[in-house]
Amino acid sequence: MSYEKFAYLYDELMSDAPYDKWVSFVMKVMEECNVKQGKILDVGCGTGNISIPLSQKGYEITAVDLSEEMLIVAKEKSEMANTSIKFFQQDMRELEGLGSFDTIISLCDSINYLNNEKEVEKTFEGVYNHLNDQGIFIFDVHSIYKIESIFKGNTFAYNGEQISYIWECFESEESYSIEHDLSFFVENKQGLYERFDEIHKQRTYPVSFYQEALEKIGFKVMMISGDFSFETLNDNDHRWFFVAKK
Repeated sequence: MSYEKFAYLYDELMSDAPYDKWVSFVMKVMEECNVKQGKILDVGCGTGNISIPLSQKGYEITAVDLSEEMLIVAKEKSEMANTSIKFFQQDMRELEGLGSFDTIISLCDSINYLNNEKEVEKTFEGVYNHLNDQGIFIFDVHSIYKIESIFKGNTFAYNGEQISYIWECFESEESYSIEHDLSFFVENKQGLYERFDEIHKQRTYPVSFYQEALEKIGFKVMMISGDFSFETLNDNDHRWFFVAKK
């Protein structure tokens, strides 16, 4: 998985994403779990669209991402927002030396970029080892419904003044997996359009797998819900949310 040029286009293409809902969800969960304002680790932070507003609300944020390009953009945005976030380039499968945290988050389907069950379990173990006792882990993933019924076999397109894209979704070999074939057309300073191509693979699993993987490591699963709600899951939820306590 590589973000390369995509990192610099990401924020414009994701301008309609409900980042405020993610931020509100995290804060509500922390309140419900009686986690006081403390240290938060954002795993798979991307360009900082959740880390930065959380920092602005007074939380002490450390953020990690595998993509150097994403982190460059995130750091620039953090400086512009006058926030003091600690950024590190790390693979979520090999978290180490980051300290201990009251809350760890991994949102915007970051977990879906892991290739197999063992990588998910290894990531959960790294998260567990970086949590304080009674600390909480909040993450989301694409639902099976979204992979199978929304993405698979569909094509999405966007035609902006400076950026356009064609986004094709192909079924991958593994169950509940998808390959996103992205072609971007970006206007340069000369008024010409350059084309960039990238492939992003995502995979999800049944709810039972995530729950069992968390419990195997030692987590207590506190809540599983869909689409930013605090209610039970529905068959047509696009996104599943998990809250687990150490």
